[in-house]
Amino acid sequence: MSKNIYSSIVQFSKEIVDLDPIDLKNARNSRKWLVDKIEDFPLNDDKFPKIYNEENDVQMGSFRRHTKIRPIDDIDFIIVFSAEGTTYQRKSSSSESYELLVPDEAERLNLYTNQNLTLNSIKVVNLLKKSLSSVPHYEKAEIQRNQEAVTLNLKSYDWNFDIVPAFITSSESNGRSYYLIPDGEGNWKKTDPRIDSTRTTEINKKRDGKALKYIRLIKYWNRRATMPTISSYLLENLILNYFDKYEVSTNDQSTLRDLFDYLSTAIYNNCEDPKGIQGNLNNLDIEIKNKISTMASIAKTNADNAIDYTSSDDHRSAHSLWRKIFGEDFPIYG
Repeated sequence: MSKNIYSSIVQFSKEIVDLDPIDLKNARNSRKWLVDKIEDFPLNDDKFPKIYNEENDVQMGSFRRHTKIRPIDDIDFIIVFSAEGTTYQRKSSSSESYELLVPDEAERLNLYTNQNLTLNSIKVVNLLKKSLSSVPHYEKAEIQRNQEAVTLNLKSYDWNFDIVPAFITSSESNGRSYYLIPDGEGNWKKTDPRIDSTRTTEINKKRDGKALKYIRLIKYWNRRATMPTISSYLLENLILNYFDKYEVSTNDQSTLRDLFDYLSTAIYNNCEDPKGIQGNLNNLDIEIKNKISTMASIAKTNADNAIDYTSSDDHRSAHSLWRKIFGEDFPIYG
């Protein structure tokens, strides 16, 4: 409880939205412990492909970008395998899928190829799934394969691990290297979480370290069940586009108001993948865009009115309006 709306927003951000520091420490430690176990797989199993330790344990997703909100539900990371002379090629001129061509001397990788000696990504994911079931402490965990990762559902923690097998390419003609990860159909596709992480960090620094807080607050608003939700990745990029162009306003209320105003129109625009791989990220249908725009406009109006109440020293009414925006977990005036 607070009688000052600015203090309440800070309290709400720290105690309700941002990750709990103890959970964050435990999550990082448990991920590191699991990565160490996975790196031992090739040492204990001569059929498990060698790991490229120089580039292994590549963190990805909102946990890596410091934009995840409570509770910690999943932690994504990449396990990079040694290519051992494997090459890659686009499956067809119109396809974004790639084939990995395994040489004869890569004996371990050859155990998981198709008849044409291309590496089958489903077999690799299934191998990782099988090997994880032998890890002490996780042998009774629920382990399942999805399109591109192995999901390890933990009983001892609230979060899951999404573990993505990958290979890193040499630098291409554009000077960039990529990670090749499973595409869910047995082939491979490009990604590069380093681009996302670098962009997020640079824009946050550009705005004096304040952008991440607002990304998390808007993600909390988006998660409420009063409207269709935007994918976390799309929403983050929309907000990063805003902060790449606009300054942070003079206070939290004004910045949030401006973000709601921006989202009410930006949701109709294309949002290009900063990695230059996926193209337009905004594939929402028009009905969903309309609903999101409407809810953002309502939030903007409530924020405007809350700012007016604050100017009149009516912090009680301002609290009431922010509770309409963020829900009942927002502090009560008092």
